[in-house]
Amino acid sequence: MGTVELPVVVGVDGSDAASDALDWAAELAGRRGLPLRVVHASLWERYEGYVAGTAADRPAERLHSEAVLATAAERAGRRVPALKVMTDLAADDAVTALLRAGQSAEALVVGSRGRGEFASLLLGSVGLGIAARAQCPVVVVRGRPENVHGGMNRVVVGIAERERRSEREPVPPSAAVAFALREARLRGGELEAVHAWRCAGPEDHGARENHRAPQDHTARENHRAREDHTARENHRAPQGHRARENHGAREDHARRAAELLDETLGGATAAGLPPVPVAHRPVEGSARKALLDASAHADLLVVGARRRQGHFGMQLGLVNHAVLHHAKCPVAVVPVS
Repeated sequence: MGTVELPVVVGVDGSDAASDALDWAAELAGRRGLPLRVVHASLWERYEGYVAGTAADRPAERLHSEAVLATAAERAGRRVPALKVMTDLAADDAVTALLRAGQSAEALVVGSRGRGEFASLLLGSVGLGIAARAQCPVVVVRGRPENVHGGMNRVVVGIAERERRSEREPVPPSAAVAFALREARLRGGELEAVHAWRCAGPEDHGARENHRAPQDHTARENHRAREDHTARENHRAPQGHRARENHGAREDHARRAAELLDETLGGATAAGLPPVPVAHRPVEGSARKALLDASAHADLLVVGARRRQGHFGMQLGLVNHAVLHHAKCPVAVVPVS
């Protein structure tokens, strides 16, 4: 038996954002040689108890849903002429319908906002709900036209510290890295791996010490006396010595960040596939800023999201939440078990 081809699934509702998502999904399916499944969710049939009858009996709501799907299928076929397109009218809310479709999908693609949502919202409730819960990669199509239309020839992937392995042997790339690498290869572009690091300063150390400070009066007095003594010693320390220490700490953090990128991407170009140009970019600063800056010159930003078994709430993290709202390019959230 051959391998089952999972489709690329895209949600449509007739909005401009959904049309952008449809175009993006059609091209993704075309690059990967997969069928496209177009899903439109409508709760009307569930609430009204619709029973199929003759064409003349179909109510306006049903006709509208069928028109949305037909228009989307025609548009996808024009976008990628050889593409196999399937349509699905789901009697459910959009998040539930797409999460269900995503259980047997290569990837889920949605727009940044749906029809009827406030234009001022940076990310619609459907996109956020799916990105936070889906068990397959989710692409939220957002950003500037030049980034959405693939004019940058670059895919960016964020590398988290927790992906570091203890072994020194090459290890398989993470799901997020593998997704980003495949997209860069199929696009004929570059993969840029970004890892942000920070060197804790004296104020961070002091904050941690204060957090651990004893609570009873005598212990607090002793603790304060030790802090005063340390402050006087630091004040007497030569400025050049402290500068050298800070410089050495930064060099150490930068070296570890570079090692992490080497380890994470060490096996990424194996398996006899065409090589992909890979740029390692360790950045001093916050992960949020590093990834948002990188998104300005990318066609796609890929991030991993931990999925914990038995947890049914939002599973995104602060950094992923930020890039989904503010990135200058489409964002792929890839689940990591």
